[in-house]
Amino acid sequence: MIYKCIIPALMLSTVVALASLAAPVTTNSPDEYDVIRYGADASGKQLASPAIQAAIDAAFQDGGGKVIFSRGTYLSGSIVLKNNVELHLEQDAVLLGSTDPRDYKKINSKKAFILADNATSISISGMGIIDGQGRALALNVDSLHHIGEMVDPDYNYRRMRPTESRRPELINMYRCQQVKITGVTLKNASSWVQTYEQCEDMLIDRVTVESRAYWNNDGFDIVDCTNVRLTRCDVNAADDGICLKSHSPDHMNNNIYIADCTVRSSASAVKFGTASFGGFKNITIENIRVFDTFRSAIAIESVDGGIIDNVNVRNIIAINTGNALFIRLGHRSGSQPGTVKHISIKDMYVQVPFERPDIQYDMRGPEVDFFHNPFPAPIAGIPGHHIEHVVLENIEIRYPGRASKGMAYIPLSRLEQVPEKIEDYPEFSVFGELPAWGFYVRHVTNIEMKNITLTLNDADFRPAFVFDDVERLEMSEIKLPADKQNQVYFNDVNGEVLDQYISKKVIHP
Repeated sequence: MIYKCIIPALMLSTVVALASLAAPVTTNSPDEYDVIRYGADASGKQLASPAIQAAIDAAFQDGGGKVIFSRGTYLSGSIVLKNNVELHLEQDAVLLGSTDPRDYKKINSKKAFILADNATSISISGMGIIDGQGRALALNVDSLHHIGEMVDPDYNYRRMRPTESRRPELINMYRCQQVKITGVTLKNASSWVQTYEQCEDMLIDRVTVESRAYWNNDGFDIVDCTNVRLTRCDVNAADDGICLKSHSPDHMNNNIYIADCTVRSSASAVKFGTASFGGFKNITIENIRVFDTFRSAIAIESVDGGIIDNVNVRNIIAINTGNALFIRLGHRSGSQPGTVKHISIKDMYVQVPFERPDIQYDMRGPEVDFFHNPFPAPIAGIPGHHIEHVVLENIEIRYPGRASKGMAYIPLSRLEQVPEKIEDYPEFSVFGELPAWGFYVRHVTNIEMKNITLTLNDADFRPAFVFDDVERLEMSEIKLPADKQNQVYFNDVNGEVLDQYISKKVIHP
């Protein structure tokens, strides 16, 4: 028997309104796949990974589509993106990472929350949040190691934490093409926030990174990728903000554009080269705002045999940042040293404090383990392998001063006491105490410094510039404190000692 019920129009509208409050609307166009329709729980209390993956797989099998996360919280372990699929997080949607390490899968030796391997035309978009619950997850990884259930053979007992590869990232994409990441907020990774390795044709735009949950929280890691645009992003990270790496001698980062970003970091703001096997070519970095950053605003490094060629950096403002600029050629690994050449840094303002800039962070970068005065900006190759063709123009750096001969002292007559540190990890503090307060330049060929302004908040006994083993140097419009004398020191510059000569010719207070 069928009973008919007539509901007055006003009552019907009330019922519909209450229903809309009780659950998100899941009516979709044919190419949209709402995860709730596939059984995902939006309360954040039950693991939704199988339902989310079912929605992704359905979109993939249909030739592509948009997988929708409507308002709610979706607890999940690893999910795998596939060709022509877009993950879309609507406003007030939270994709919440499981804190159980056993819920995560691995691609290319890396575990991650969102994975993609050799996929084409994939996207993550929307105004929602991807939250990895990284601190709780990392501590659970740690606990499982200590009870013998998920043993990490490379566990770091000195620092009492599991290695990066054992802690899941938020996003890991490997050998993918046509990748778009737009609008979302990425929070609380247990390791690197996101890695894109050997990917091509990428757009990352208006992404917010808030990740100071645990160690090694790099904001972005771009590894051996081609044709990348990373724009209008806001990064607050417990490790390097935007980091380019090269893991393979057969690949390199090529044609990378980074612009209009704000970075706060307990390491370096924009950095490339800590892994530098293949190299970096045709890199443009512009319109970057940096603040409260422990290490370098810009760090350009090759230490594993890779090449660095054609890097253009301009319009950088860094406030409360430990170091303005670090350019380094070393030889940590690889059959022979790489090359660093054709570097242009223009229109840069940096304010370096006396205290460490990240003192308010709960996760702070490791302290330098020796007494030292404030560091200058080093540009250093190695004997027989020079950094080549560097242009520095329109740069102003405000240093704190307060250097003391009682803290650490290297006389200019003993420059050989500055160690080469050829095989060491590249960092602006790698050489220990340095005998200059502004720039320390060694093993460089063809360097032009134009319109450079260096100021001091307090006295510093060291010269502003030290040049050691430098060929073909041009300096003009150099502005230094008016009360300073002997502010430029040259040793083995075109075969001559030129102390005080250039200061009379080109130094203009």
